[in-house]
Amino acid sequence: MTTAIDLDKLDLAALLCSRVCHDVISPVGAIVNGLEVLEDEDDPAMKSFALDLIAKSARQASARLQFARLAFGAAGSAGAQIDTGDAEKVARGFIEDDRTSLTWQLPRVLAPKNKVKLLLNLLVVATSTIPRGGRIGVEENGTGEEGGFRLSTQGSHSRIPPHLVALLAGQAQEGGSLDAHAIQPHYTGLLARATGYGISLAHEGDAVTILVARG
Repeated sequence: MTTAIDLDKLDLAALLCSRVCHDVISPVGAIVNGLEVLEDEDDPAMKSFALDLIAKSARQASARLQFARLAFGAAGSAGAQIDTGDAEKVARGFIEDDRTSLTWQLPRVLAPKNKVKLLLNLLVVATSTIPRGGRIGVEENGTGEEGGFRLSTQGSHSRIPPHLVALLAGQAQEGGSLDAHAIQPHYTGLLARATGYGISLAHEGDAVTILVARG
């Protein structure tokens, strides 16, 4: 049995802040650890390792913050438009690593702010369908301002996570509560409904398709 999620604005804001902190705490913690090694170690090899760790973690923290700024932040005044080229840049920085690749087949245009935010959040949803990494592709579903998106993922142990469809629809399992992990798909659903889009998911073999179209 599912029930509708009813969050007030303060709870929504608090949970989104928790989500952003969750994403950046790991690389920031690694930077701190690297600095401690630099202070305590005299071994040149360990110092070199610490510098590499600091540099890698700083890049990761910066990428995650830049992504969060567009995906969760205001990103300009109400009614503002966002360059999809900027969205691609932050998406690649956030998603691509030695396990996951991103194929971006969208034209570079100025698009409504919430539509771009929806796309970026859908990419986060897409990563949850390939827990061991793999390939993510994004392309148009239709053209122009009314067009939506088609996201496809492929990877080992692909899946549609439990409760994901319900969270996207604004529902939770009976007795369930939202946390910093569950708030992201819930927020994605809020963006979809605010922009007039519907989201459907399909799983076949090692592939998952996320289709976004006018609801």
